[in-house]
Amino acid sequence: MPRDLLSFVVAFCAFFAVGTPLFAQLDPDPNSPQPFLLTQKENIRVLAEPDGPRMNPKGISDRETVFEPGSRVILYAANFQFMAGEAANSLRVYAANTQGHKYRFPVLDVVELKEPAGVFAVTIELKDEIGYWPTPDRGDLLINLTWRGLVTNPALIGYGATGGWDEGGDIISVPLSSIRKSKAKRSSRAGLSKSLDYVGYRWSSDRMRFLQQATFGANQALDFQVRREGLRTYLARQFSAPYPSAANPYPNIPLKNTDANNTTNGCGMFATNTQEYRFCIRDHYSMYPIQTWFFREAFYGEPQLRHKIAWALSQIWVISGLDTQQSSWMIAYHKKLSDNAFGNYRQLMEDITFNPGMGNYLDMMRSTRTNPNENYPREILQLFTVGLFMLNQDGTLQRDALNNPIPTYTQNDINNFTKVFTGWRDCRTADFQSACPNALPGIPDYKDPMSLNTNNHDLTAKTLLSYPGVTTQNVVACTGCTQSQIYTYAYNSVDQTLDNIFNHPNVAPFVSKLLIQHLVMSDPTPAYVGRVAAVFNNNGQGVRGDMKSVIRAILLDPEARGDIKSDPNYGKLREPVQLMTNLMKAFEVKSFSLAANSDGAVHDLASSMAQNPFNSPTVFNYYSPDFVIPGTTLLGPEFGIMTTGTAIARANFANTMVYTGRDTSNENRPLGTALDLAEVTALATSDPTGNRVLDIINQRMMNNRMSAEMRSTILPAFTFGTTTTPVNRARAAIYLAATSSQFQVQR
Repeated sequence: MPRDLLSFVVAFCAFFAVGTPLFAQLDPDPNSPQPFLLTQKENIRVLAEPDGPRMNPKGISDRETVFEPGSRVILYAANFQFMAGEAANSLRVYAANTQGHKYRFPVLDVVELKEPAGVFAVTIELKDEIGYWPTPDRGDLLINLTWRGLVTNPALIGYGATGGWDEGGDIISVPLSSIRKSKAKRSSRAGLSKSLDYVGYRWSSDRMRFLQQATFGANQALDFQVRREGLRTYLARQFSAPYPSAANPYPNIPLKNTDANNTTNGCGMFATNTQEYRFCIRDHYSMYPIQTWFFREAFYGEPQLRHKIAWALSQIWVISGLDTQQSSWMIAYHKKLSDNAFGNYRQLMEDITFNPGMGNYLDMMRSTRTNPNENYPREILQLFTVGLFMLNQDGTLQRDALNNPIPTYTQNDINNFTKVFTGWRDCRTADFQSACPNALPGIPDYKDPMSLNTNNHDLTAKTLLSYPGVTTQNVVACTGCTQSQIYTYAYNSVDQTLDNIFNHPNVAPFVSKLLIQHLVMSDPTPAYVGRVAAVFNNNGQGVRGDMKSVIRAILLDPEARGDIKSDPNYGKLREPVQLMTNLMKAFEVKSFSLAANSDGAVHDLASSMAQNPFNSPTVFNYYSPDFVIPGTTLLGPEFGIMTTGTAIARANFANTMVYTGRDTSNENRPLGTALDLAEVTALATSDPTGNRVLDIINQRMMNNRMSAEMRSTILPAFTFGTTTTPVNRARAAIYLAATSSQFQVQR
């Protein structure tokens, strides 16, 4: 089929797949213009003035740039192309002192000047909005501004005084006159090309970035696919792809007795310490089956996006194998996450609420009207939906008159929610009106939704969350109710309670920010959170909580997209699972013999890096979404498990996979796992200089953005010595890249 015709067919199919106009599938140039700070004429001091009536910067070149700490200052910057509604909360201003301590100053306002065209007045406050470091000493600070992952030129600003920085360094002056002389017309990148040449997605760096965000790692096949059909068409295909892959279905593990040594429905029918006994314990009473299944799906599965979203949701709606006894329980739970990954968040809330795995983990199935338990009511609010404090729609905190955060709920609210979630237990046919198709005699049913013991449900009135427009705040009492009425009342009460939570204004920004952190970046700007939250609130067709629309908004946002991301604070530390799969997929992960697919038995490598899949240490996940990297002003959740020990474990993982692989000497890894380095070895053979090896590593691991410093450091390190074999040169180059900070951080 001719290339142009093939491109047309791809776009045509995408049109019917997503119900949008044909050319809406064409991906525009993702790159934003490079912004810059204006400096004074012939020096590197920022063009600025005290807050007040905005000056006309024409002719200003010698204005004093010393401002008192805590004061409000207007900076002047250029080359932004803001979308509708995008302004101050899309910008960040960072400052550094001569000791290397970094501060983030609040951006209060952004206004485009009428003259000169293209210049913006950016109002900031000289006060660290994070407050990690002590107040900087008086003197010059080096300041820059970031927007959509891009960073401006640095400039000096006097913080109460001048001095401290060398004004004769490498910093470049960008005076206002340079704008006037260029007379460049503004070029809009928002439009879509009408040429079929643009059906594909040609920006190679952003293709790889997108695949790291939307999948468990890029390989050549995925890169070629996205290059051919574009991001939107790829997303449309992923939204309709069957899950799991046909070649890797969910493990079908039967329920077992909670006593592992039960001779009828446990593993006690086998002699202790025989292989049969060990395999029975492993396959029924550990997370091994879902762990190995998970990695095989991450390595080879076609429905990568659903798998990625389900993994993200499992770190928000957490249950853990530390308290979830059997693999079958965890598999049933994960099915609910994956079923709802592209559904509606409200349905996810309901399915997880009635899931017995969650009911066991957070004690809902042991909560009765005479002994109510707060665990699930507290965590569904704090961790899964609304958070501890009231939020603006861009995820920033609302504050009271004393500048304190405003609590989202009180202990009295928890007491009322606790009453709603009483009386539920694992599904039993003896319960009123219950149907348990997976139930077995004498064995707890952790596959079917929980059922109601009508005698244990609280029948008093409850008062739920109050917020503007709420219609679900009051649950009436069930007075003099029959068993049938109690059953209906209990289910209706839970339904009303979940509606009450789901429609709270915090849900959209709270959930949107969590998903952005898992997929794209640790510290998104409020503007990014706000754009996604708006889609959560309304997908354009009046639907709230539509996960497909939310995911599409996250992955196609201009803060996520771009061939170049120059902001050094952009991105996220690769969590251990993502670090593993990204490296292994880049070099065609296979079995130890390279003759088949891996068995997926690599979870112990992730465990050594403090992320044992499906065995979170607490309901708060492996790390907190609010973790601030010590010594910085940056949110960096994954850095919460980055210690001296886990840093060494990361290097050990790379060493194991690059140099030896996982052999088959252990009975729990029947096929083993290794990287196929034939292609890189061939390049090392044909080009002893090592440049072609670094080119492929740069493309597959670094989004084609390996720094010149890194390249010049690695190249002699793996090409040194005439006796080094090509395969060892290839291994050394990959190992050095995999353990570098430029690969450890997903950018």
